Amino acid sequence: MARRPPLGRSIGSLVPQVTKKALEKFGFPAAAILTDWPQIVGKDLAAYTAPDRLRWPKPGENGDEEKSHEGATLVLRAEGPRALEVQHRIPQLIERINAHFGFQAITGIRILQAPIARKAETSSAKPLDPNARIAIPASEVPDERLRDLLERMGAQVRKNSLPKEPPKEPPKGSK
Repeated sequence: MARRPPLGRSIGSLVPQVTKKALEKFGFPAAAILTDWPQIVGKDLAAYTAPDRLRWPKPGENGDEEKSHEGATLVLRAEGPRALEVQHRIPQLIERINAHFGFQAITGIRILQAPIARKAETSSAKPLDPNARIAIPASEVPDERLRDLLERMGAQVRKNSLPKEPPKEPPKGSK
């Protein structure tokens, strides 16, 4: 009887297998440049840059008939005015990327001035002021049923907005 593989595998171990074909379509031989981008270039630079795709030299390019051993060109998205700063940091970026991979993976960077897709920032809603006045008093609402609902909702908001009493301290000497 064949031994079954363990059922407990982390999702992260499956990502390379699942994403391999999609990433290769854009020239990425491994997901590392995408997943490790902030660690490779630093959080400050990663905030306004993102790798778009890799362009590997085609065999026979540059007059060489054999497969070229030259590294790829990274097409890098950079936000608007930050593209100029990124342009000046290209040698440093190439050095960091190649050091991360341990070989000359990148020989050039082409900047694509385009917006960066960001993770949605969670905005914290401002707490409601229980003493705030409504622009139209509930008593002026002509529909009786709607007026009743608005009054009950206002009462509930005020009730939930009141500060809660602090927990009572246990009597001294008892544990």
